[in-house]
Amino acid sequence: MLKKRDLNDCHVLFNLMVHPDVFPFVRQKAYSLEEYMFLTKQTMEEEERGNIISRTILDEWNNPIGTINLYDVQDGNGFLGTWLGQPYFGKGYNKLAKEAFLSELFFEKDIHTVFMRIRKENIRSQKAAEKIPYVTLANETRKDVFDRLNKDGHVYNLYHVEKDNYMLYQLRAKQELQEEDQLKEA
Repeated sequence: MLKKRDLNDCHVLFNLMVHPDVFPFVRQKAYSLEEYMFLTKQTMEEEERGNIISRTILDEWNNPIGTINLYDVQDGNGFLGTWLGQPYFGKGYNKLAKEAFLSELFFEKDIHTVFMRIRKENIRSQKAAEKIPYVTLANETRKDVFDRLNKDGHVYNLYHVEKDNYMLYQLRAKQELQEEDQLKEA
């Protein structure tokens, strides 16, 4: 589902990224394949320095279909950025990628809070975030971060995932599966 970024996927990812339903919402915009390759190489170097965590999202056949990133990593916090190619919208890949990435961040890396800034006009991403049970709207509860993001006007809504909430969600999901298995066996 996820793998470390590499230059081999750039051609496919660039073609997916420039789609008009995707491009306006991508944080690292590239206007040519060469520029996209340069940005990907920079991203890989930034990850080596600990400033970003970046993965390629794969479909069930290991084809690259998007990216998921934790930007501005600092003091156990960072900002999530995800994009999927338009042909993969609405097929469940976003939720699966987020869960795999958050598990890596919270259980393998020293991350405690993942923020998501979502443009007010990006209704698709807001609805996707609000469907996830461990994601919380943080416009009021993290007012300091919200105000910093929106210093020039209310452009973004702020969401966050706390490690404890994510762990509790995972524990409950595991317990529900165990209970279902027990009912099937009875």
